[in-house]
Amino acid sequence: MALPHIQQETKVVPDAWDYKGRPALRSTSGGWAGAAMILGVEAVERLVTLGIAVNLVVYLTKTMHLGNASAANIGVTILTISTIIPSLQPPKCDLGSPSCIPANGKQLAVLFTALYMTALGTGFLKSSVSGFGTDQFDESDPKEKGRMIKFFSWFFFLINVGALTAVTILVYIQDKVGRKFGYGICACAILVGLVFFLSGTKRYRFKKLVGSPLAQFASVFIAAWRKRHMKLPSDSTVLFNIDDIIGDENVKDKQKLPHSKEFRFLDRAAIKDSSSEFSGTAILNNWNLATLTDVEEVKLVIRMLPTWGTSIMFWTVYAQMTTFSVSQATTMDRHIGKSFEIPPASLTAFFVASIMGVIIFYDRVIVPLCARYLNSPHGFTPLTRIAIGLVTSIFAMIAAALTEIKRLNVAQSHGLTNNPNAVIPMSVFWLVPQFLLVGGGEAFTYIGQLDFFLRECPKGMKTMSTGLFISTISLGFFFSSILVSIVDKLTAKSRPWLADNLNQGKLSNFYWLLAILSVLNVILFFYCAKRYVYKEKRLAEVGIQMEDSGPVCH
Repeated sequence: MALPHIQQETKVVPDAWDYKGRPALRSTSGGWAGAAMILGVEAVERLVTLGIAVNLVVYLTKTMHLGNASAANIGVTILTISTIIPSLQPPKCDLGSPSCIPANGKQLAVLFTALYMTALGTGFLKSSVSGFGTDQFDESDPKEKGRMIKFFSWFFFLINVGALTAVTILVYIQDKVGRKFGYGICACAILVGLVFFLSGTKRYRFKKLVGSPLAQFASVFIAAWRKRHMKLPSDSTVLFNIDDIIGDENVKDKQKLPHSKEFRFLDRAAIKDSSSEFSGTAILNNWNLATLTDVEEVKLVIRMLPTWGTSIMFWTVYAQMTTFSVSQATTMDRHIGKSFEIPPASLTAFFVASIMGVIIFYDRVIVPLCARYLNSPHGFTPLTRIAIGLVTSIFAMIAAALTEIKRLNVAQSHGLTNNPNAVIPMSVFWLVPQFLLVGGGEAFTYIGQLDFFLRECPKGMKTMSTGLFISTISLGFFFSSILVSIVDKLTAKSRPWLADNLNQGKLSNFYWLLAILSVLNVILFFYCAKRYVYKEKRLAEVGIQMEDSGPVCH
C-alpha cells in the first residue's frame, strides 16, 4: 500500500515548473503551502494601502494644508519619510487660518513620488496575485481544484482582515500616537510581507505563458484589416482553425470555441488565401492569418467590455468613502461615552464589517435558498451580483446626501458654518448607513466581477482577465478625480459644492450627482447584461462541455 502512495506523491504537476524550471512535484510544490504566502502578501498590501488611504485626506488637509478637492484627488498613499522630516511639511497652523501655508513644490514632489511609486507597485501586485495564487493548484486534480475554489474565498476574506486591522488599530495609532509611527508600521509591514513572499520561492509553481493577449488582439485586428475587401464565406468550417495546425504545443492549451455571428468583420482574419503563409505544422505569419479560435477569443473579450465599462461607476462611488465621507466625520461628534473618541477614518470599520457580514449571509442563506428552490447550487450569476452592487451604490449616495443635508442644517442652527474646526453636535454614526451600503455593494460587485472576468475570459488570458477587473477600480478612482475637478471648477465662483470648509459647501449636491450618474449607469448595465450570453451557454449550444457546468441563480 505504501508504494502507490509514494508514486502519487512524487507525481509531477502537468504544465507547472518549479523556480529552477524543472517539472514541479506535487508533494513539494504549490498547494496551500505556496498559496498561504501569496495570501499573506495580499493581506499586508490591503492593510497598508487602506490604512493610509482612509486617513490620507485628513493628513493632506490638516498637515499639508491642501483644500478638500485637491486632497480628494490625490487619494491613495504617502511615504513615511514625509511625516518624519519636518522640512517636508509646511509649518503647523489652525485649519482655515490665513497664516496657513500650503505645501511647497519640494514637499509635494516627495508626496507625489511616494504616491505614484506605491500606486505602481500596487498595480503590479493586484494584477498578478490572484492568478498566481490559483496557479498553485492543479485543476486536473479533483482535490486540488476544490482547494482552488476555496482560495478565492480566503483571498477576499484576508483582504478584509487586512482592511479591518487598517481602519481600526492602524488608523488609531496614526491619529492618537502619531502619523510617523502609523506610516512606519506600514513600511515595516511591507518589508515583512516581501520577506514572507520571497521565502516561499522554492514552494511556488510557475505556469507556462501562452503568448501575449495583446499581441493576439493586434494580430487578429491587423489580419482582418488587411483582408477587409475579401468576401466572408457562408460556411465557417472553411476558415482556418486550430484543427489545421499539427505539432504546435500551444494549440493543446487552447479551448476550441464555436463560431459566433457577432463582429463578423474579425472573421476575415481566419480567411485562407495566397497571401497567408501557413503550413500543416504551424502558422508562419499570424499577422496575415489567425485561427478562428483566436478570433473567437478576441470576440469574447470584446463582449465583456460593456460590463467592464459599466462597473467603473461603482468604484467611483466607493472612492467617496475614503475621501469626503471621512472629511464629514472629522466635523462631527465622534465620542463614545465621555472619554473615548473614534478616529474619523475608523468609520470604515463599518464598511469592512458590512462586507464580511454580506459574505457570510450570502454563503449561509442566499446560496442554500438558490440551491433549494431554484436548483442553483452556485447562487447568483456574476452579472446578477454586479447588478446588486450597482443598485446598492445608488442607495448609498442617497443616504449620504440626506445625511449631509442634516449635518449642514445642524451646523447652521448652531451658528458653526464659519468655523471649520468646530465639532458639530451630531453623532458621527449618522454616516454609518452609507458605509454599510457601499460595503455590502462591494461584497457583491467585487466577487461578481472577479468571477465574471475569470469565468468568461479565454483560457490562457488569466492575467489579462484579472487586469480588466482591477482596472475598473483604478478607473473608478480616476473618474472620481476628474469629476471632483470639474465640479470644483464649475461651482467655485458661486457657493462651491466642495469647499475647504465643508460647512460652507454643498457636498450633498455632489452626492446627488453621483446618485443620478449611478442610475443612468445601472440602466445601461441592465441593457448590456440582458443581451450578454455566457460562454458556458455558447459552448453548450454546440455540445462542448465545460468543467463544473451547471445552472446558476438569476
